[in-house]
Amino acid sequence: MQPDLIFSLIVLIISVILHEVAHGYMANWLGDPTARLQGRLTLNPLSHIDMVGSILLPAILVFTGSPFLIGYAKPVPYNPYNLKGKYAELLVAFAGPGTNILLAVIFGFLIRFGGVAMSLPMLTAFAVIVVVNLRLALFNLIPIPPLDGSKVLSGLLGSNNAVGRAYDSFRANFEQFGVLSGTLLILIIFYWLSPYFSALWVAAFQLITGVTL
Repeated sequence: MQPDLIFSLIVLIISVILHEVAHGYMANWLGDPTARLQGRLTLNPLSHIDMVGSILLPAILVFTGSPFLIGYAKPVPYNPYNLKGKYAELLVAFAGPGTNILLAVIFGFLIRFGGVAMSLPMLTAFAVIVVVNLRLALFNLIPIPPLDGSKVLSGLLGSNNAVGRAYDSFRANFEQFGVLSGTLLILIIFYWLSPYFSALWVAAFQLITGVTL
């Protein structure tokens, strides 16, 4: 395996762990200690790595020459009934991709404002971090269960209207497929959306870093 692919996998694993920990911290801040009590507010990868989402799926994508690299960790548990605030569940859902966006912005701005002083290997490493986190954030914001985007959209729509109730029904029905079947369906949909997805992350990369791909 090429060194750049190994580095991309390492960045992906770290990024999905930070993604999940962010969910837990936000839930804890909003009144639900479930993740904290279960020891999930930790950066220890052993507490978060999912064999399918963190190891098998990224490896398959790498070895099949996939144009994108995605993955996920074990979902951080939370009890929505403990959360305080009308938009609490939305905030918990957005905390994960929001963390990835923040990482992309931080390292992207380092490229934009300090790239001239960086060595080529450091510049390349920072660019990989930006790309991986942008892709991870945008992928998770797709409004298809069980991705975070479905909970964000559900929170925005609310449940006091026909559209919100219809979307919640769609979420419940889709989640019955289970994790593995749901992941396969999401990947199929994602392949169909990949041209638009690629255009979006490339535009975001250029906006943040000032670098044209």
